[in-house]
Amino acid sequence: MDVIVQSPFAEIAALLVLAAVVGFLGIILRQPLIVSFIAVGLIAGPSVLDLVRSDEQISLLSELGIAVLLFLVGIKLDVKLIRSLGAVSLLTGLGQVAFTSVFGYLIGLALGLGHVTSLYVAVALTFSSTIIIVKLLSDKREIDSLHGQIALGFLIVQDLVVVLAMIVLSAIGIGAAGDGGHGGHGGGSVTTVLASGVAMVALVILFVRYVANPLSERLARAPELLVIFAIAMAAMFAAIGDIVGLGKEVGGLLAGVALASTPYRETIAARLAPLRDFLLLFFFIGLGSALDLSLLGAHVTGAIVFSLFVLIGNPLIVLAIMGALGYRKRTGFLAGLTVAQISEFSLIFVAMGVSLGHVREDALGLVTMVGLVTIAASTYMITYSHQLYALCEPLLGLFERKGTPREPSEAGAHRDDSYKVIMFGLGRFGTAIGLRLKKRGIRVLGVDFNPQAVRRWREMGLETEFGDATDAEFVAELPLPHAEWIVSTVPVHPTGLSHEDTRATLIQLTRTAGFRGRVAVASHHSRDTEELIAAGADLVLEPFQDAADRAVDLLCGAPEEERTEIPPIVTEERQLPST
Repeated sequence: MDVIVQSPFAEIAALLVLAAVVGFLGIILRQPLIVSFIAVGLIAGPSVLDLVRSDEQISLLSELGIAVLLFLVGIKLDVKLIRSLGAVSLLTGLGQVAFTSVFGYLIGLALGLGHVTSLYVAVALTFSSTIIIVKLLSDKREIDSLHGQIALGFLIVQDLVVVLAMIVLSAIGIGAAGDGGHGGHGGGSVTTVLASGVAMVALVILFVRYVANPLSERLARAPELLVIFAIAMAAMFAAIGDIVGLGKEVGGLLAGVALASTPYRETIAARLAPLRDFLLLFFFIGLGSALDLSLLGAHVTGAIVFSLFVLIGNPLIVLAIMGALGYRKRTGFLAGLTVAQISEFSLIFVAMGVSLGHVREDALGLVTMVGLVTIAASTYMITYSHQLYALCEPLLGLFERKGTPREPSEAGAHRDDSYKVIMFGLGRFGTAIGLRLKKRGIRVLGVDFNPQAVRRWREMGLETEFGDATDAEFVAELPLPHAEWIVSTVPVHPTGLSHEDTRATLIQLTRTAGFRGRVAVASHHSRDTEELIAAGADLVLEPFQDAADRAVDLLCGAPEEERTEIPPIVTEERQLPST
């Protein structure tokens, strides 16, 4: 222990070993890695092993990880999508903040907390963890989906509310004690922060207009330098955002937006993803080690009540607002689940109140316990979001307007019975198949829940529908009776929690909806073939194996009759009669 305390390097090494061990045990027990990493922080914190002594070093790595995470979110943002989703993000974000504040305050009074403490706790409960939500949605590959983009929008609104709340408390602290600088955000008046925000946005616009493309093209000649430049952008904007009072999150996001228009954004994102995951480990370790377990027992009843309020009330208000705005109940439900936890800023906010003498330390213990419960529970809720929706769907009709006017704008107006192929998953493989089928005169309807993919297909002259392959109601509305093939190239991303396969679910839903044709699904693992055939697939496409067979045939110059047979849906027109 003494060696670890005296050596920050040895301390970090011990934390990495502990994280690897606990993470491995978590995988065996099918627990999300986020829960495992928070557990690492608790184990390493003052209440158990007391390993964490290099707070500054861990905090630095954590903050850099946050900057990189939000940078990678920003670099994938579609400006057109931001414009179209701005209203729902603003209304949903502000509506959720107002609802949680008012009802949280009333619940606090009912529990006998007092007016000031109830107000602090209520405001703290309005903040959701952008970092945790973005990480979970990214792991599920849903950050680009409609509900993911809407959730990101109202999380940004929440972050701005956090900034304003911190500024107000800092101003109170300056007036009361002649001291500011609480909470980790730069101080300053609301006017100064707003002016700084406008200036940063203007800087990003100018950078995108005149600098981004030529500079990134020059840097791309040395890929390592391009990555270093991207990290520098993320860190610099995060630092500027923190200094002017906007926060590191907003700064990192704007840095990503500044490079989002460059042709190298996918390369940058791919190279930075492992670094992001490594650095975020320290964020979760820091979060867990900052929690003092000795404070948790004072308000068990209150913590349970507030936790249930956050886990149930916050998603319901988001669902209600989005339903009123014309979104499907499924979209509202999946977006609503993302606010079913409180943020690390909730703890910072109440800690500021303690330092100012407004609330007692047991209020921090109450919010800490709510944080532990809601972060752990919401992680499972988001991970199992589609299964949870299937259970709750019969009760959610109240939250959907007839016609769902907001979502048909993302879908094509081409619905009829003349499609021979319905393609789920409009990524690179699905797009390649769709374009080749179109060349052969075969009419294809593409389906994806990524608005960008839908828009991209439409720009290529292909017909599309916006929707989720696991949404039974949506699948039932597709023109299935006259289709001859269902093709799924939807990627499968294991969560470590469930063996549910999106491909098997799609097969079941289409058969239940009356589809009598054949089903082809893509698989990157040969071991899945038997399971998919057993689930009802007629053809399993293995992109890498099929491409390798074709490449060997071409390299060896094999005669046409000796070449490896390629799956008929891709190469044989006779299997898919032309219209």
